[in-house]
Amino acid sequence: LQYMSGFGNEHVSEDPRCPGALPEGQNNPQVCPYGLYAEQLSGSAFTCPRPTNKRSWLYRILPSVCHKPFKPLEEGHLTHDWDEIEPDPNQLRWKPFEIPKAPQNKMDFVSGLHTLCGAGEPRGRNGIAIHIFVCNTSMINRCLYNSDGDFLIVPQQGKLLITTEFGKMLVEPNEICVIQQGMRFSVEVFGETRGYILEVYGAHFELPDLGPIGANGLANPRDFLVPVAWYEDHQVPGGYTVISKYQGKLFAAQQDYSPFNVVAWHGNYTPYKYHLEKFMVINAVAFDHADPSIFTVLTAKTTRAGVALADFVIFPPRWGVANNTFRPPYYHRNCMSEFMGLIKGHYEAKEEGFQPGGGSLHSMMTPHGPDADCFEKASKAKLEPERVADGTMAFMFESSLSLAVTKWGLQTSNRLDKNYYKCWEPLKSHFNPKCK
Repeated sequence: LQYMSGFGNEHVSEDPRCPGALPEGQNNPQVCPYGLYAEQLSGSAFTCPRPTNKRSWLYRILPSVCHKPFKPLEEGHLTHDWDEIEPDPNQLRWKPFEIPKAPQNKMDFVSGLHTLCGAGEPRGRNGIAIHIFVCNTSMINRCLYNSDGDFLIVPQQGKLLITTEFGKMLVEPNEICVIQQGMRFSVEVFGETRGYILEVYGAHFELPDLGPIGANGLANPRDFLVPVAWYEDHQVPGGYTVISKYQGKLFAAQQDYSPFNVVAWHGNYTPYKYHLEKFMVINAVAFDHADPSIFTVLTAKTTRAGVALADFVIFPPRWGVANNTFRPPYYHRNCMSEFMGLIKGHYEAKEEGFQPGGGSLHSMMTPHGPDADCFEKASKAKLEPERVADGTMAFMFESSLSLAVTKWGLQTSNRLDKNYYKCWEPLKSHFNPKCK
């Protein structure tokens, strides 16, 4: 597997089996090299300002329009119905989500999508959804594309070999990938596989502004990788299934060929991946905490300056050196919604109960913070330089929207930890009016 580097770059790629497949000097010649079809994939309105204008030109064996009509497909636990169950403002935590066993219950990436929570709706092009995927078999002769928005995929167990119209990507735990709106992809797995997905409607992910941090830091653009062109001229007489996620529902169309027949492409609208270990951590080096926004890898902005539709934030291994400071995350009430997941290790504020493959949701203005054990330990710890979160990678999907949890999340999954609130019950008053 080969990649090109750079976030949002104008990339050019052609399969080495067909040198010169990219037209020279124009996008849409009367006759393309090798008898290919030219097709543009637009990720923004034509009239968007140049910095936000996204499109790629694909040169393919057959255009993607060659398929039978779409028909409804059973969507299982995929939903954007946020009113199917009453709201729940409580602190919520889930045990690791169960992966079905093969061969008794074969489940691929699409059939393994389970919506946990979300807000907004795709028809209005404003909102997000958080999904859990669990699967044990590869997608065979079928692919998915999301008409509603972008998928940010966070594998937690098992690696994903993702074939896209732009080429192939191998995405392993501690890496992420983004499949942008409209891009067709298929997922191959190598055993029991699990992970998280942040879906955004109406915005694309971008790198956060650095402000006073300056020119360097956080996720560096050069560390984002884009696949190189790869095609297959593969006929499927029995039918290849193209699945569209459209207005929150699934639809399937049949065609007689593989959609991964793009011989060459160029543009700035691509899938991409990123390794979380490459994140340049910024932290407080005197006292108190810097806001967790300094751990933002990617953001999907709203029209309000500084307010995100969704942020993807990580808590990687780092040094803690703050003086006279309670170093774990402080107690907090937030006007944002915070969903946390754990890829590996033990999260510093809750070493028990919060497990890899599980998650937690702290909704708008619902208080949260370190459990009692963490508070007592950190309050008495000797303050010296220490490594924090070694062997751990926790992350957060944060949104300015108020998220509703699905019936699957609260009931059907049977993974909700109903004793979560008890981790704060041992907290006791240390107040002494005579002791300043």
